[in-house]
Amino acid sequence: MKTKTVPVIAVDGPSGTGKGTVAARVAQVLNFHLLDSGVLYRLLGIAVLKAGIGLDNGQAVAGLAKGLNISFSSAKLGTVLLDGEDVSLQIRTEEGSNMASRVGAIPEARSALLERQLDFRKPPGLVADGRDMGTVVFRDAVLKIFLTASLEERAQRRYKQLIDKGIDAKMSILLQELSERDARDSERKASPMIPAADAFVLDTTDLAESEVASQVMQLVRNAL
Repeated sequence: MKTKTVPVIAVDGPSGTGKGTVAARVAQVLNFHLLDSGVLYRLLGIAVLKAGIGLDNGQAVAGLAKGLNISFSSAKLGTVLLDGEDVSLQIRTEEGSNMASRVGAIPEARSALLERQLDFRKPPGLVADGRDMGTVVFRDAVLKIFLTASLEERAQRRYKQLIDKGIDAKMSILLQELSERDARDSERKASPMIPAADAFVLDTTDLAESEVASQVMQLVRNAL
């Protein structure tokens, strides 16, 4: 089967809209592969911090991106290793989120990670979760979905996620950081976070995860 004939479902949107949960559910139901592109950027962000590379050095960041030693543990779902070190919790902190957004604004870094993302496209299909899956990485996706929600609701969801994982968080700081990240992601010159022209936009502010999943699965059934 040629790679281009492998169906892709793109799920884009800002942090806290539920796209990660929905993408994972859809992939499970369809038995498709799953790409959490945010993990790649979070890993790169943490690697940049560890290496002490300045964010103004695009070529150095890109070089680091190409050589990232990433592995996903099959023994424990959700476990991510960077150079053999378990960084699963570290990449989910606000520092990890902010660094992902910052390195994501570097054109050279986005270009370096593009091939890694494209490699996830394998039979029988792929569900790709990110911010530019439908607009840049997989423009030919059979279905493009863009999830959104109010800033306050997303901050509340993020707060609960962090507290549940035992990570300290303050609502005021989360609101500010989410707002800054939204602006950075949507206003960057390289692959800005915007809905694809042919994307289905779904506001999840007042919807439970099950309701979002149900609506998205209906779109999936209509597309496949």
